[in-house]
Amino acid sequence: MFGFINCNKPVGYTSRDVVNIVQGRLRKRKVKVGHCGTLDPLADGVLVIGVGAAAKLVPFVHESSKTYDGTFRLAAESPTGDLEFQPTLYPDHPKPTLGDLQSACMDLTGYITQIPPAYSAIRVGGQRAYDMARNGQVVDMPSRLVRIESIEIESYDYPELRIRVTCGTGTYLRTLGMDLAKAVGTVAVMTSLTRTHVGEFSISDAVSVDQIREQDIDSLLQPPALGVTHLPRWVIDADEGVRLGNGLCLADRTPDAIGRDPGDNRHIAAVTRDGHLKAILVQKEGRWCPKRVFPDQSTDGADI
Repeated sequence: MFGFINCNKPVGYTSRDVVNIVQGRLRKRKVKVGHCGTLDPLADGVLVIGVGAAAKLVPFVHESSKTYDGTFRLAAESPTGDLEFQPTLYPDHPKPTLGDLQSACMDLTGYITQIPPAYSAIRVGGQRAYDMARNGQVVDMPSRLVRIESIEIESYDYPELRIRVTCGTGTYLRTLGMDLAKAVGTVAVMTSLTRTHVGEFSISDAVSVDQIREQDIDSLLQPPALGVTHLPRWVIDADEGVRLGNGLCLADRTPDAIGRDPGDNRHIAAVTRDGHLKAILVQKEGRWCPKRVFPDQSTDGADI
């Protein structure tokens, strides 16, 4: 068995909690399980779980764009940037207009530099930043370049602000909200966060933790190819599928790129004519060779 579970992680659960539930259901089958992007316990929404051979695709799913709905309270501040600690309120701060906020959203779109919060899971000097911060240590957080595709203001009734953000991997929404507030002369805390999309995986199609506990896991699995739709695609025939299954490179021809120039890509998804993912390819000495190979599946989803 292999594929993805699109779970709607509830508030109060860690990403690891959900993985542990899946692993518990599959203990006798001894398959690998991994999640595609951490969600904080105070956040909910789409958490993609790779099962079996699909766990090898976790780094590729990480590259997909993600969409979040976040709410923030302006003129409020906490050490964590959210409601883990009681926020301090600043009633004397200026009240930005909707136009001020829209302009600031435009300025924060594109590739921007972020400094992640000290209360985060990033490792600094081999330690988790949040462990150091909770022990009273001053944490020198490294900056990072992140991609913000869009920021839309969903609603604004001062001091409450709701935004929808589509972004690349590694983006901290708490930090983005704080930077947005700083740009209009105030501060902010994040009061809620929901991840609504990870690539093709949508919250509207997500299953609950209770479904994972109670239903047959095989019935919840979605195709591995769904996790790599952002990659250029090469449709292979039966002979090419056999070559890849034996670890051999493909004959030199141009892949059927979808959405991007294949010459600019490090990885390509090789799929069969009926849409099953066979391999992730990399270029070696001018030829496309398998980096990850996946078993064939029968029409009922069983591995062949």
